[in-house]
Amino acid sequence: MRNYFALGTALWRWRMLRILKRHLVPHHIWQSVTRRVLVFRELDAVQMAHLREMTAWFLDQKSITGAQGLDVTLSMRVTVAAQACLLILNLGVEYFDGWVEVILYRGAFRVNHAQMDNIGVIHNETNILTGESWLRGPVILSWDEVDRDAYHCKAGHNVVLHEFAHKLDSLNGVMNGMPLLRRDMSQKSWSDAFCGAYNALCMQVEAGESTYINRYAATSPAEFYAVLSEYFFTAPEILKKFCPDVHEQLTLLYKQPVSQ
Repeated sequence: MRNYFALGTALWRWRMLRILKRHLVPHHIWQSVTRRVLVFRELDAVQMAHLREMTAWFLDQKSITGAQGLDVTLSMRVTVAAQACLLILNLGVEYFDGWVEVILYRGAFRVNHAQMDNIGVIHNETNILTGESWLRGPVILSWDEVDRDAYHCKAGHNVVLHEFAHKLDSLNGVMNGMPLLRRDMSQKSWSDAFCGAYNALCMQVEAGESTYINRYAATSPAEFYAVLSEYFFTAPEILKKFCPDVHEQLTLLYKQPVSQ
């Protein structure tokens, strides 16, 4: 019987070698970016080497372009791509299937949305955003926000991790706080952990109580998953203290080696 896993690994290495020949990030740029990005501080040398490969893959497969005349440098592209790949470092590139583009604005950008109210009337709303992830479309980011989050870390806040967590969530065709789980994870355990913590946060917000998790997480299950993914990488001690069951599930998703 053929060892299909070995064949798959060999094909992946062959593809990566080809990509690395075209898009290996120059050492001086990789060092200048990653040594200052705070969410990488817990990674060891092996993990950083793997992250560099994943970043090369990202730059080969996804376009990162500037809007409204913004000149996007290689360092800027690496800053975005490397942080995005932190989410899939122990998952695999297939978790970023189904889309191809990242768009960077210099600062916050204006978005117009049509919203239907509970009686069926459509209202046009204008929002000022620093990040947005479309279901099957691009990820849109404010470079000012990316730069601030990368190099001046604030607990529970990282716009790149937030918007690309939405991409993991959308892999099943809908953003509902239920990303594609590993084969050895329990959907019931995930749902129990996230629903319990989400409902508790919603009750705190409705009661006007102080919360230790960003209140924006109570907007929807999708936003709850994205915000708590930010906490997982930027403030794991807060997440573990106040949402221990969610912390456990995110550890299984993001950190546990894939079962062979």
